[in-house]
Amino acid sequence: MINEPFKVRAYGFGELAQLYFPNITKKSASWQLRLWINASTGLTEKLGETGYEKGRRLLTPLQVGMIVGEFGEP
Repeated sequence: MINEPFKVRAYGFGELAQLYFPNITKKSASWQLRLWINASTGLTEKLGETGYEKGRRLLTPLQVGMIVGEFGEP
């Protein structure tokens, strides 16, 4: 399988989390990504301005871009 470059688009939270943490379960990956987001005060505030809130299952392309900007491409 050929790896395609990461594309900023709408992602499910768990889907994006598994790209960052491919070797753990979706639930654990989501928990870990949430920890990263919560630890980054600036990112949490920026995401909040876009309507992001805890428990959100779908991330907009703008929100995904902010996360990738903070943590790099998965």
